[in-house]
Amino acid sequence: MKTASVSLLLGSVCLFAVAANASAADMTVSVADASGKPVAAAVVTFTPAAGAQISAANRAGPFTMAQKNIQFAPYVLAVPVGATVDFPNQDRVNHHVYSFSPVQPFQFPLYGQGKKRSLRFDHAGTVALACNIHDSMSAYIRVIDTPYYATTDQSGRVTLKDLPQGGGTLTVWQPALDAPDHAVSRQAQAGSAQSFSLKLKSAALAPSGAY
Repeated sequence: MKTASVSLLLGSVCLFAVAANASAADMTVSVADASGKPVAAAVVTFTPAAGAQISAANRAGPFTMAQKNIQFAPYVLAVPVGATVDFPNQDRVNHHVYSFSPVQPFQFPLYGQGKKRSLRFDHAGTVALACNIHDSMSAYIRVIDTPYYATTDQSGRVTLKDLPQGGGTLTVWQPALDAPDHAVSRQAQAGSAQSFSLKLKSAALAPSGAY
């Protein structure tokens, strides 16, 4: 009886594992411009039709928007609603970081090398960043309300992992995208492969290498 009970328990665990794997799927997304060139710094999000909760683990980070070589790094940072972003100054000069974006206006007055400021972002949307001392510095924080997201690299590709089975809204946002709110959306099924061909504005909107 004891052996039978152990076997039954192991069988139940295996069935649970199979069921868990069957309930999740990955989605590969490719993003290119109209000429077929891969688009980097594009934030890809999936919102299930049934909705999804952002957990404390999703918000844990760390999320960092550094100042380095008189630039922000990264150029585009995606974070979930409720996340705290650190702004360390890794330059030898002072920076005055600010945003006038309605989503979350803020200012960090002059602070120098080795210093850090932090801010929690509680509203979904786009926060455009600048430095009051160095006009050439710009970056974006994309605050999103789903736990399923990723940002494309120079290959223009991402894989959204462990999506719940079923349909939902797939959205691509990029600061140079020529569309309302710089975003395009479509309905998609978890587990599918998706590709986007985007019409972009001038690449001057992004620093060299960001797109």
